[in-house]
Amino acid sequence: MGPRERYREQVRDEVKQHAWEQIATAGVPALSLNAIAKQMGMSGPALYRYFANRDELITALIRDAYQSLADAVITKETDLLGLAETIREWALADPHRYLLIYGTPVPGYHAPADTTAISDQVMQVIVETAGDPATAVHRGLLFWTRLHGVLSLELAGHFTGMDVDPAALVAEEIKALRAGSHRS
Repeated sequence: MGPRERYREQVRDEVKQHAWEQIATAGVPALSLNAIAKQMGMSGPALYRYFANRDELITALIRDAYQSLADAVITKETDLLGLAETIREWALADPHRYLLIYGTPVPGYHAPADTTAISDQVMQVIVETAGDPATAVHRGLLFWTRLHGVLSLELAGHFTGMDVDPAALVAEEIKALRAGSHRS
């Protein structure tokens, strides 16, 4: 990679860092390329050379988030509880990243079809870890929904003031799944 390409990647990375900061303070709907340009000492039109529009920036953030999660799970865990703990740790380390890909859809944003392709890597790990090939997809989906249910409640603060240990709750859900419980 030449100097020009390196500089372009550095600026794109800096833009994404500012975007994450905006998301953390005001949410995705408030994401503004012009505000980021101002923070970086650039004009709005200059920033548009790096990201054509807000949707392109959101797409880059989503792809980065999915890749980060895939990297966390692909080589790390071989059992469902370990996988759940890894995903939970990843989500708690940066809740805005988790919420961007698994939270409320961004108003007016339509992801390109290939944007979530990386998420297939995560689901493949889940299905492979779920066990018996005859039921792995079903068990993988049960794992996914139980884990994300607990995570979504935890990240939204719904366990605050309750005598609930979210990590223990995740462990109980995985134990029930292993035991073949398909309660709703």
